[in-house]
Amino acid sequence: MQVRASIAIVLALFLSLFPMSSVHAATFAPNENLVVQGIPDIPLSLVENVKRYTEFRGAVMASWHPTQREMLISTRLCNIPQVHTVRSPLGARKQLTFFAEPPSGASYQPTQGDYFVFSKDIGGNEFSQNYRYDLATGDVTLLTDGKSKNSRGAWSTQGDRMVYTSTRRTGKDNDFYIIDPKNPRSDQLFATVEGGGWGPLDWSPDDRKILALQYVSVNESYLWLFDVQTGERILLTPQNGKETVAYESAVFSKDGKGLYVVSDRDSEFQRLAYVDLASKRFTYLSDRIKWDVEDFDLSKDGKLLAFVTNEDGVSVLHILDTKTRKEKAVPTLPNGLVVGLKWHPNNRDLGFTLTSARSNADVYSLDVTTNKLQRWTESETGGINISNFSEAELVRWKSFDGKTISGFLYRPSKKFAGKRPVIIDIHGGPESQSRPAFLGRQNFYLNELGVALLFPNMRGSSGYGKSFLKLDNGYLREDSVKDIGALLDWIATQPDLDTDRVLVTGGSYGGYMSLAVATKYSDRIRGAINIVGISNFVSFLERTESYRRDLRRVEYGDERDPKMRQFLTSISPLTNADKITKPLFVIHGKNDPRVPLNEAEQIVSTVQKSGIPVWYLMAKDEGHGFAKKPNADFQFYATVMFVQEFLLKGA
Repeated sequence: MQVRASIAIVLALFLSLFPMSSVHAATFAPNENLVVQGIPDIPLSLVENVKRYTEFRGAVMASWHPTQREMLISTRLCNIPQVHTVRSPLGARKQLTFFAEPPSGASYQPTQGDYFVFSKDIGGNEFSQNYRYDLATGDVTLLTDGKSKNSRGAWSTQGDRMVYTSTRRTGKDNDFYIIDPKNPRSDQLFATVEGGGWGPLDWSPDDRKILALQYVSVNESYLWLFDVQTGERILLTPQNGKETVAYESAVFSKDGKGLYVVSDRDSEFQRLAYVDLASKRFTYLSDRIKWDVEDFDLSKDGKLLAFVTNEDGVSVLHILDTKTRKEKAVPTLPNGLVVGLKWHPNNRDLGFTLTSARSNADVYSLDVTTNKLQRWTESETGGINISNFSEAELVRWKSFDGKTISGFLYRPSKKFAGKRPVIIDIHGGPESQSRPAFLGRQNFYLNELGVALLFPNMRGSSGYGKSFLKLDNGYLREDSVKDIGALLDWIATQPDLDTDRVLVTGGSYGGYMSLAVATKYSDRIRGAINIVGISNFVSFLERTESYRRDLRRVEYGDERDPKMRQFLTSISPLTNADKITKPLFVIHGKNDPRVPLNEAEQIVSTVQKSGIPVWYLMAKDEGHGFAKKPNADFQFYATVMFVQEFLLKGA
């Protein structure tokens, strides 16, 4: 009897670990935060086959300690990325935060480093709050109002204050506030502005001025100088001539007499320049490089300027001597992405995050005195040898009007014979760009299912000059969809790709594109996956959060204008939903402030009426994309099933 009782207890404990459906039918049940419609039960066997590909981890550099050679990083050990400290290259990761929501933007106090400031929202709603984390005690203190949307801000040179933006006054305007993080009661409104595109960039060396950016669109922005004592503001970069100018970023020089800026002024590409504040004269420092400068950081002593160029999607690192304005030799890095450049106060260690097709994101530093590259993190890969993963191949095709469009193609393992099915994965933005980074769980398609992955950079993508960036604005919106039509033509010419087995997917704007392709080229695809995408431009513009509405109108058009409203309605996937004749999978977060949930609900209910198979997945605790691992895992399991059912079945 005692043995039977023990067996019963063990069985009861086993059953408590799994939903009844999982035990009886060998299926994997969604967690309580997921709403599922139309998705078949997911077999546990599929979960087991896929699981290793969901265990990739990555690490991102957050901040150097100001006096020690150690850093803060963000990485995930369980379900949520958290802030960790690493005290030496490949040293142990010590987890500091343990929140239910992922913190972001952790930054040490820049002189003593006895605390750091970070941001965190709730359920992906992007209404971020700022917090102070005291390293001595582990205490966490709220610094903002707990309600509005706040930026993390910029530290003063002395490290005693931060300037940040908040929407607390009107709900849509990014006003400036100044706070001493050690004293939350010091928080005060510094300057009021109009619009949601404002943000602080830097303090002058004497902390008397604050440099700020006013973003109007990807093609138009301005630099302003604010007096810290009076709040008086001066426009530093008035537009010159008919063409608008975009400024990406800027910092003060060490002596405070000038600025280092990145701008497309008088150029197709974003160039690095020095601006003399007295004369307003621009001296270009990267003019020989006919690609965008996308990131830069000035050493604390002002002698070295590290910057990264985006050359056909690949990051190239440069280090410039600010006195001689000549470049120093640097080691060749793998073809991939270099992001988040950060100089240590010792002026010799340059930290950054590096990722490539065969390397998940990890943190490195370069000693510029010896050119020695050191790795600080080595993230887990689920036990999979990633050294043989597919490399990105740059491909090009001609579109309907003769324009050359490019993208990155990943071919599947050579163990798969014959023509291979294709997933076209379209980036968001739309002013973004597909880059040759680590694909993570998507490698399952390549290695286990034999599916080729193709990431197009249709017109409107960044990285190819400002003229290319404008080619999909307003009434030109559908020209970018035609670029995908031309890509389908190109696939048909490739001897190793199967033009009869193509699936399209994308997130955010890429979600809109997947729906648009499904309405225009339904006869040429097997299915479409729309992740947090726009289904109706008018309802999207009317319901997206107020702080970003005007910024989106510049790109898509103003729905309040009757002619534009009619056009936006006519091209919206919801209007043309009757043309979707292939299976559709729609994925969305309930708390999405950018593309409201209504965009998913209305396309799902409309297409369902036609009898087309529609799968729907909604997460109650997510926003613009799934950030929590359990939700992202279920999304991936369901997506693999969708691919198997509608792209591969019957092949």
